[in-house]
Amino acid sequence: MRIACDTGGTFTDLIVEDDTGNLDMFKASTTPDDPVIGVIEATRLAAEARGLSVGAFLAGVDTFIHGTTHAINAVITKKTAKTAFLTTEGHPDVLVLREGGRQEPFNFTIAYPDPYVPRSLTYEIPERIDAEGRIITPLDDATVIDICAAMRREHIEAVAVCLLWSVANPEHELRIGELIEQHLPGTPYTLSHVLNPTIREFRRASATAIDASLKPLMGAYLGSLSSRLNEAGFDGRLLVLTSQGGMVDADEIAAAPIRAINSGPSLAPIAGKHFSGRAMPDADVIVADTGGTTYDVSLVRDGRIPLTRDAWIGAPFRGHLTGFPSVDVQSVGAGGGSIAQVDSGGLLRVGPKSAGADPGPICYRRGGTEPTLSDACVVLGYLDPNYFLGGTMSLDLDGARRGIEEKIANPLAMSVEDAALSVVRLATENMVQAIADITVNQGIDPRKAVLIGGGGAAGLNSIFIARRLGIPRLVIPELGPALSAAGALMSELAADYRAVEYMTTGDFDLDEANAILSRLKEKANAFLDGVGTDIHHPAIQYSIEARYEQQVWEIEVPLAFELFESGEQISELVGAMHRSHERIFGFRDEHSAVEIIGWSVRASCRVHDHIIGRLPAQTDDAERKSERSIWLPGVGACSAEVVSFAAMTTEERHSGPAVVESPFTTVLVDEASTFWRREDGSLVIDLMERKAAA
Repeated sequence: MRIACDTGGTFTDLIVEDDTGNLDMFKASTTPDDPVIGVIEATRLAAEARGLSVGAFLAGVDTFIHGTTHAINAVITKKTAKTAFLTTEGHPDVLVLREGGRQEPFNFTIAYPDPYVPRSLTYEIPERIDAEGRIITPLDDATVIDICAAMRREHIEAVAVCLLWSVANPEHELRIGELIEQHLPGTPYTLSHVLNPTIREFRRASATAIDASLKPLMGAYLGSLSSRLNEAGFDGRLLVLTSQGGMVDADEIAAAPIRAINSGPSLAPIAGKHFSGRAMPDADVIVADTGGTTYDVSLVRDGRIPLTRDAWIGAPFRGHLTGFPSVDVQSVGAGGGSIAQVDSGGLLRVGPKSAGADPGPICYRRGGTEPTLSDACVVLGYLDPNYFLGGTMSLDLDGARRGIEEKIANPLAMSVEDAALSVVRLATENMVQAIADITVNQGIDPRKAVLIGGGGAAGLNSIFIARRLGIPRLVIPELGPALSAAGALMSELAADYRAVEYMTTGDFDLDEANAILSRLKEKANAFLDGVGTDIHHPAIQYSIEARYEQQVWEIEVPLAFELFESGEQISELVGAMHRSHERIFGFRDEHSAVEIIGWSVRASCRVHDHIIGRLPAQTDDAERKSERSIWLPGVGACSAEVVSFAAMTTEERHSGPAVVESPFTTVLVDEASTFWRREDGSLVIDLMERKAAA
């Protein structure tokens, strides 16, 4: 039996897959101060559903897959360890100067961001290695020992080491690591050439600083999770999801916690890829995961999930750059718990501040006083107050209505319903902008794509988002309310290995290129050999970081071969570069040589032969009205059919307006759409079918 658990800002999602492939889904409230409580509570719900104690239930679990936002939350809230930064003498400003960009270049009212590690905790190391790996200035061991003593006096909890050109020759970084172990025993440290071998100095330094600062916290968190699961009866394998869309053993994340920065959201596109292929084959896929706190958007293009090194924690240029390859996820503060307010200038704003899990929206009856998107949806009739989470939680309609009236409607001199519609419209526009940003950056036309709606709140306004962008088809998988957890069950054990070596197709060294790829392949095979014998579909994928001559930034280009046997493979590499560049930027430069900046391989395998099972056939015994009044933009009050998700017959067409309900989500369908349920359990909404018929 396998468990996948994703801890979000508001709810903790858990999916159980038994040995026959049957699935069960559960949700529990997240406890922000101690996220492990939410994990244990969701596990308790799963045990009770089987009539077992938690101990007896966990005794039958062989794999526990965990996704968490604990790392990124710690960075955002500045609850990381006190970290020192060690760098080459004469270059102490790498974290201060960053890459020089500004989101609003002419807005000088916004202060330049502080460095991740302050200058007061930055130490310069007498040493120098050049770009060819030659030692220009030998490392001064005595100075490093003195710095260790200074760090001890400062009560440093973690150390980040990033020396100039350590990617060309790591000798000095390795020696500093030895000296830290000798003179600061027990203090965790990160070496930049090990963590993030890239020539981009700031990105390598930023990644190293973030990773080191997270080691004490994530080590304690994963240790607590593991020990408390073991105390509860679990004796299996604990795996943690990574930002690269795979999973690794928990001790590997503790050793490199930056890999878990986008642990949960990175898995949604894996599930989205699976479900979209059946509903709209060969289309580009937009995956939108709507939680209580954030709205996370990712893509699937040509069957591949794009990675990015421009993964920011916070706003671009104002936040902190991870500098580490990650599934490209655009996140905005727009979820079911996003707070709506009228600012001092009389303008309505929704998000990014969220009511979170505690106290939550007003309608949750947990002491919340600020109206949220969820409160607006209750007022508009989208959510049934008596059937939230399948009726296990009763929502406060009167409280939600009072909150919208007092905080939104009265200040804006409009009716409560119009105020609630305005909240939904504004939240929708924030989400639309997130999709527009990421699709344009990847060269995707939303009008030719399919939208996958995930997260418990996805169904409340995904129809409006799709309509606004001209997306022809919306898909809500049956596992959509826990899309990232579903992606975790589909994910693979994976590891990425990279090397830095500059080369150009105008002066290509076949032997050196093959030596690099062979070394990386050796590491990939060692990983696959070390994950155990019970693996399925092992694979190694090769790619390069390439650019045209005189370009500043490189892109990822997949390679369809392992080694260069002749000039034919060089031509294939150039062709792959042209195709990738044209897909992203709309043009190719046939006359330019291709510069290769980095080389990488990804080793992966599945721990189960099948991809994912199905939820069992469900019955819906709840006594609810077959129709209820809802409010729609541009329509106003109207009567909508209430349709049970579980009771829908496969491929039977329905027409909106309608509200499709399940214990874990509610999906709104507007008056101009047609919807049906596919054989894989997904709800498919066609926004163009009725229009075309008309």
